[in-house]
Amino acid sequence: MSSPNNIPSESQNIAQPTPLRKLSISINQNSTSTPPPKEDNNNTVNSAKDNTTTNTTNNMISAQPSYNKYLFENLSLVSPAVTPSPSTPKSIPVIPTNEFLNNNERNSLPDELPQVVCVARARIPTTNGQEIFLHLYSNNIDNKEHLAIVFGENVRSKTLFKKYPHETQSDRMTRGAYIGKLYPGRNTADKDPKTGEELHFDINGELIYDNQHSVCPESEESTLVRIHSECYTGETAWSARCDCGEQFDEAGRLMGKAGRGCIVYLRQEGRGIGLGEKLKAYNLQDLGADTVQANLLLRHPADARSFSLATAILADLNLTNIKLLTNNPDKIIAVEGKNRLIKVTERVPMVPLAWNGPHAHGIKSKEIDGYLRTKIEKMGHLLQKPINISNHS
Repeated sequence: MSSPNNIPSESQNIAQPTPLRKLSISINQNSTSTPPPKEDNNNTVNSAKDNTTTNTTNNMISAQPSYNKYLFENLSLVSPAVTPSPSTPKSIPVIPTNEFLNNNERNSLPDELPQVVCVARARIPTTNGQEIFLHLYSNNIDNKEHLAIVFGENVRSKTLFKKYPHETQSDRMTRGAYIGKLYPGRNTADKDPKTGEELHFDINGELIYDNQHSVCPESEESTLVRIHSECYTGETAWSARCDCGEQFDEAGRLMGKAGRGCIVYLRQEGRGIGLGEKLKAYNLQDLGADTVQANLLLRHPADARSFSLATAILADLNLTNIKLLTNNPDKIIAVEGKNRLIKVTERVPMVPLAWNGPHAHGIKSKEIDGYLRTKIEKMGHLLQKPINISNHS
């Protein structure tokens, strides 16, 4: 692997802001096949401490001391402290220093955001008694249906609520561009006859945000936001290999408690490598690799995700001042974007529930211990390691 100060040229084309992602491309990407890992006498893939692994793993390990130094040297630019010990999450202010605003990771982000359009919105009553508004987005860079899970009726999409020529009030209600609640017999979208609430538009059909019927960030406190990447195994298959499902549920709980918030749900399974490759990575982990090494052995970046779609979706929802639920400092810069169209005013940590004590609920497995340890040590996540995972072998 090249040193941190000499990033290989083939990695420059990866539209990701983090040092980890830039440094993870040490394999010839022109190859279309993945050679099997070299086996030792016990027929297992060796861990990072073993000197008999494949050349790929050897290269990665030999560069690790300088790699880790580079990864952690700028963490204070994003947050003055790591996540506090397990408790009710307390937000940590994000201080926009000059170095934070002008660092190389931000400058590597794309100049223009993807174009997104909210094509439908619907009220969803949930099993815990709260209501959310599910927004479905199309875009101009992939064919996937990305989502915004919105807590609060008055968070409104610019593209959804825009008035288009020749559309009827029924058309607007059908796609979800209405105020208040729908009920049998209602025939207007822009005004709720029962409450008298009404939306207003300019001469171009653009929604006017008045902070009474539509959230206006200029005069409101920052909105709680979670950028969540799809995880079928953690959210649907009860996986104890990761904390994705737990983080999704906890984000919903906190937003429901606050009465307003947004989970941007991006369809980028397995940190961007897809479900099939993710399952292969799980097999490599069972053979001894960690989550970063497994991706590299499969000739993928350690993290292939992009968050520019999330930035565009938040801008469409007019949520430009946010409190971001994350332990990942790179995500703060990535979500803000190159021109800081979105501003992260605070970081709210996501502490694993199981860290709240021996009798706490949460995911408890040797796999989740190793996963969290790798996120802290190799991916720079701002968590304090409890004894049970820092000494895990």
